[in-house]
Amino acid sequence: MLKFDEPKVKKKKRARVQRERVFDYEKTLLRIQRLKPKYLNLGLLVPVLAVSIFGVMMVYSASWYNADFYFNDRFHFFRRQLIGLVLGILMIALTYHLDHQIYRRRAWLIFGGAVVLLLLVFVPGLGIERLGAQRWIGIGGFTMQPSEVAKFAFVIFAAYIASKKNDQLTKGQFVTILGAGGVFCGLILMQPNLSIVMTLGATMITCLFLFGAKLKHIGILMIPVLIAVPAMLVAEPYRIRRLVAFVDPWATPRAEGFQLIQSLFALGNGGLFGRGWLNSTQKYMFLPFSESDFIFSIIGEEFGLVGAVLFILTLGIIVRQIFRIGFNARDLFGRYLCFGIGTIIFMQSAINIAVVTGSIPPTGLPLPFVSFGGTSLAVFMAGIGIVLNIDKQNKKSSINIP
Repeated sequence: MLKFDEPKVKKKKRARVQRERVFDYEKTLLRIQRLKPKYLNLGLLVPVLAVSIFGVMMVYSASWYNADFYFNDRFHFFRRQLIGLVLGILMIALTYHLDHQIYRRRAWLIFGGAVVLLLLVFVPGLGIERLGAQRWIGIGGFTMQPSEVAKFAFVIFAAYIASKKNDQLTKGQFVTILGAGGVFCGLILMQPNLSIVMTLGATMITCLFLFGAKLKHIGILMIPVLIAVPAMLVAEPYRIRRLVAFVDPWATPRAEGFQLIQSLFALGNGGLFGRGWLNSTQKYMFLPFSESDFIFSIIGEEFGLVGAVLFILTLGIIVRQIFRIGFNARDLFGRYLCFGIGTIIFMQSAINIAVVTGSIPPTGLPLPFVSFGGTSLAVFMAGIGIVLNIDKQNKKSSINIP
């Protein structure tokens, strides 16, 4: 009788154990769901953090030799970039929790503040000059580059002006946005910083198109732009020399063509799979600004064509996510704000990579989230926080709709 009942006892025990396992599994899932923020878009946040952390690693790899030589501290640039990353993460947390409508209500104040910052670089004692350019302001040991802030201030202001219309931009709105962009471009050009002017100008034209400007108005705008570009080249002889070096860098391999040649050497050295992290050779004082404007060359050398393509694809995912959030936005200001931020990241990345690969004439421009520069990293990550907040508002609105 006992032998006959034993299988039934075992079946009951096995069923009870199985129910307990299912219950424990469900409790674990609930704990994970509680830990995950309800509205946080990990599809955007994760690649941004991954690229930014990768940037800190690349800044160390590209700069440790020069830092050791000039500062007797191989972690000089790495430490500052790490501080920028921590500040950037704090900026994401702050702007994620701030309702993005606060920027719409204070758009004129943001515009005016950015103009003041751009003017402060010319104030003796505050403005800092490096390599013949007056682009930074410094207070104590803290320095910042106002032009990095001005790009996002322009996008906020332009999105505010454009969000007042229903279908197409009016002439008044078109002129107001154009005037704001002209003020920023003029002040930045005085520093001088032609690369940021190019980025801001391209962003302005793209935003006007995305905001609904008439094509004939954009066509008329392109006429003075096409005139201004050669005028700016002629105004400074070194720009002509850079253009000539772009056409034939081997004509001046020890002068204007040197940097582009060394950049192409780095990309060629990387081959298909690269030499490995920390193993690049062009950073040993062959390639100038290897930790900032030309860091993509070091990425190509250390991770090869495959790594460079994967990096570009990751940037593409970030831009795509930003535009997707913009298209889903339930208010025009949030939509246009996403379009503007996505355009800045796309334009600046495209121009930087085009310069490094010899596709356009050389100009100094940091690669978003990666190049050395605490101000650039913190401001770009603050922009990501704004986009994440817009996405959060979209999700909340969709839940509240009956």
